[in-house]
Amino acid sequence: MILYPAIDLKDGQCVRLYKGAMDQATVFSDAPADQAQSFAAQGAEWLHLVDLNGAFAGRPVNAGAVEAILAAVDLPCQLGGGIRDMATIADWLEKGLRRVILGTVAVEDPDLVRQAARAFPGQIAVGIDARAGRVATRGWAEETEIEATDLARRFEDAGVAAIIYTDIDRDGAMQGPNVAATAALARAVSVPVIASGGVSRLDDLIALRDCGAGLDGAISGRALYDGKLDLAEALAVLKAA
Repeated sequence: MILYPAIDLKDGQCVRLYKGAMDQATVFSDAPADQAQSFAAQGAEWLHLVDLNGAFAGRPVNAGAVEAILAAVDLPCQLGGGIRDMATIADWLEKGLRRVILGTVAVEDPDLVRQAARAFPGQIAVGIDARAGRVATRGWAEETEIEATDLARRFEDAGVAAIIYTDIDRDGAMQGPNVAATAALARAVSVPVIASGGVSRLDDLIALRDCGAGLDGAISGRALYDGKLDLAEALAVLKAA
């Protein structure tokens, strides 16, 4: 299972939100590229990037910070937030992103997801963000009646590289991940699933790894910044298993 350190970008800074609320952001670094280098030095194999402003604006906003990260580290990076058309997808992949995450358009324009997955094999992921099991879009500001598992099943045959499942109520709350919901979604589809939201200590990663659903990875942010989770130790434990 891959551990993805998260770099969430707001106004050019590296932040973490509490349960997805933009007005509850804690700034951890004014230099996201430096943070990326720190994660790389600790042995990270991937980075998970989010353009928070872009998720609300529907277009890239923190492009400069993302480009600085891509220039600073030689690690595969995945990015979500405000990516809602083929031109933007192609542009980011040309700039060196390994994977683009499509969230809002997975609900609003699923044909775009399918088209992108065909055009860029292995480089398109679907981001499914949910509160109480129901999908939220547009920076988690708009809630739908769509069940997360139902949305995941819609892309079973689309050729997407992964599904990134975020439990919004756990995100940034340091309360542990929703292992049961994540495992249930992973068992419902054959697409690799990456868990996000609430990973706050080593035991959380072990619980996800050992849940029996064959999760492909887990994302952690605040715990790494707060020092509650030691990245090098976590990577060693996952690698040893």
